[in-house]
Amino acid sequence: MAYGWFIAFLILLFIELATVNLVSIWFAVGSLAAFITTFFTDNIIIQVGVFIVVSIISLILTKPIIKKFKANEVVPTNSDRVIGKRAEVVKKITEDEYGEVRVLGNVWTAVAKETFEVGQKVKVKAIDGVKLVVCKEEK
Repeated sequence: MAYGWFIAFLILLFIELATVNLVSIWFAVGSLAAFITTFFTDNIIIQVGVFIVVSIISLILTKPIIKKFKANEVVPTNSDRVIGKRAEVVKKITEDEYGEVRVLGNVWTAVAKETFEVGQKVKVKAIDGVKLVVCKEEK
């Protein structure tokens, strides 16, 4: 049975290396522990128990650490950084017509649910496709 646990370890390790998503590493560790257990006992029930217990313990111990490393923080792109910024209207915006605003030195097409005249200050609320959604600037 020792060869079986070692082969299971190699297969699970190969799967882990092929996927790089941490889906089988815990089971690979468990099968390695079960393989080591075969040197001390031939009892398959003990070996399976060691496999299950070590797999669960390694999962519980490493999952929080893995989450820290895999934390997917949203990194603003060049366009995302304009959200929440103050902009100046350079072409009149109405409910029915697109206008233009200047924000961070760039001119963008803008839409709003109200009318804004040239020179007014607005706040960028969101991005809708290639247009900025703007609203009245709060003081």
